[in-house]
Amino acid sequence: MKKWSVLIVLGCAQFVLVLDGTVMNVSISTVVADLDTTVTAMQAAITFYTLTMAALMLLGAKLGDVWGRRRAFVVGSMIYATGSLITALSPNFAFLFLGWSIVEGLGAVLVIPAVAALVADNYTGTDRVKAYATIGALSGAAVAAGPLIGGFLTTYASWRYVFAGEVVIMIIVVSFSRLVTDSTPREPVRIDIWSVLLSSSGLVLAVFGMLQSKTWGWVRPAASPDIAGREITPLGISLTSWLILAGTFLLYAFVRRQGTLVRSGRPPLVHMEVFSIRVLRSGLTVLGAQYAITAGLFFMVPVYLQMTLGLDALATGTKIFPLSVSLILFSVVGTRLSARWSPRRIVRWGQSILVVSSLVLLGSVSIDLKNGFFAAGMFCAGAGLGLLASQLGNVNMSAVTEKQTSEVGGLQGVFQNLGSSLGTAVIGSVLIASLTTSFTSAVAASDLPASAQSLVSASTQDGVPIVEASSVDTIAAQAGLTTAQGQTLTTLYTDSQVTSLRLALFALTVIGLLSLLFSRRIPADAPPPRAPARRSPPTDEAPQVRAQKG
Repeated sequence: MKKWSVLIVLGCAQFVLVLDGTVMNVSISTVVADLDTTVTAMQAAITFYTLTMAALMLLGAKLGDVWGRRRAFVVGSMIYATGSLITALSPNFAFLFLGWSIVEGLGAVLVIPAVAALVADNYTGTDRVKAYATIGALSGAAVAAGPLIGGFLTTYASWRYVFAGEVVIMIIVVSFSRLVTDSTPREPVRIDIWSVLLSSSGLVLAVFGMLQSKTWGWVRPAASPDIAGREITPLGISLTSWLILAGTFLLYAFVRRQGTLVRSGRPPLVHMEVFSIRVLRSGLTVLGAQYAITAGLFFMVPVYLQMTLGLDALATGTKIFPLSVSLILFSVVGTRLSARWSPRRIVRWGQSILVVSSLVLLGSVSIDLKNGFFAAGMFCAGAGLGLLASQLGNVNMSAVTEKQTSEVGGLQGVFQNLGSSLGTAVIGSVLIASLTTSFTSAVAASDLPASAQSLVSASTQDGVPIVEASSVDTIAAQAGLTTAQGQTLTTLYTDSQVTSLRLALFALTVIGLLSLLFSRRIPADAPPPRAPARRSPPTDEAPQVRAQKG
C-alpha cells in the first residue's frame, strides 16, 4: 500500500481537476437560472476555464522546475482550492467566472505538469507504466463521474456543493503531499516574460475569436461589436478572422523567440526541438483531438437535453450514464490490453470506435432522444475515449528523458486544455450559429404573418439565444404574438435545435476522422510476450537423505 500511496495523492488531485471540466455541464440550466445569466455566458466560462490552463501551462511547468515540483504541486493545489471556494460562494456570474475560469485555472497550471513529472520521479520501469495508465484511467473516471456527481448534487442539493467538496479534497491532498518524493534538483533559471506573454496572448486571441464566431461571423461580419454605435469590422472583415490571425502571428513569434533564446544561451520557456520527436508530436496531437471531442460532446448533449427537452441535472447525468460506464470500463480494458497490444493498435481502435460512435449518434438524433441508438452511441463514445485515456499519457512521457518530463507534462496540459477549449468553442459555436440560421430560415419560410416574422427577425438579429423550448410560447406571448403563433414558433424552434445538434455531431465526426491521420507515429511495438513460468529443478535433498539413511 505504501508503494502506491504517492499515486493515490497525485491521482486524487488529477481526478478533481478533470472532474471540474465536466461537472458543470449538466448543471448549465440551473446555474443560468441561479445566477441570472445565459447559456452563451456559460459557454464562455467553460471555454475560459480550460483556456486559462492552456495559455499558462508552459509557465506552470517551468515554475515547477524552478520552485521544485512538489512545491509547485502544493501551491497549485492551494490556489485551486481557493478558486473552488470562490465558485461555491459566488453570488453572480462575475464571481463564478473569476473563481472557476481564472483562479482554478491558475492553480491547475501548476498541478497538472507537476503530477506528470512526479509520477516519473516516484516510479520506474513497469511501475511507471502502470502509474501513468492509472492516472489516465482516473482522468477517464473523472470525465465519466462528473455528470453523475454534478447531476445528483444539483438536483437534490446545489451545484455549489460540488465545488465545496473540491476544497475539502484539495486540503487532504496538501496534507498528505509529503508522501510524494521530489528527487529532481531545482533549476535556478530566469523565466523569459516575453515568451509567456506571446504564448498566452496568442492562444487567448485565437480561441476567443473562434468562440465569438457564432455571433460575429467567421469572415463576413454578422453582429459585430461596436464603439459609440460604430461597428468594429476592419476592412469589412469580421473581427473573428482578425483575432485568429493575430493569435496565429503571436504564436509564430513565440516559436521564433524560443529559437533566439537557445542561440543566445538563455533557457527557453519550451525547447521546440521536442516537437521533432515524432512519437511525442503524434501523441500530443491525438491527445488534443481526444479532449476536443470530449469537451464538444459534453457541451452539446447536456445543452440539448436541458434546453430542448427540459431535463433536470440528474436526468441529464443519467442520460449520459452509458458513456460514463463504458469510459471507466474501457480505461481499465486499455490498461490490461497494453500488456499484449501495442499503443498504436489500442489508440487506433479507440479512434475508430469514436468515429463510429459519432455516426451512430448522428443517426440517432430525434426530438426526444429516447431510442436505443443514442444510448449505444454514448456507450461507444465512452469506449473510445477510455481506450485513448489509458495510453496517451504514457506514450508522451515515455518519448522523452526524465529531465524533460516536467516540460512535456506542461505540453500535455497545453494540448489537453487547448483541445477542450477548442472543442467547447468550435462545437458550441457550430451549435449556436446553426440554431440561428435554421430558426431564422424556418421562420422566413413559415406561414406566420409578415408582422410576426418581422418581430421575430428583429428580436433575433444578434443571434438566437438558447432557451428551453417549452418557454418559447411564453416569450412569443410577451412579444405580442397570438397563442397559435406561439405554438408554431415553438415547433420551429424545437426543429431548429434538432438540426443544430445534427450539425454539431457532424463537426465532431470530422474531428474524429482527422485525428486518425495523426496517430501513425504512435509506437507500434507490442510488449514482449511473457515467458512461461519455469518449474524449479528438483533438489538433491531427497537422494542425500536416502543415502544417509542407507
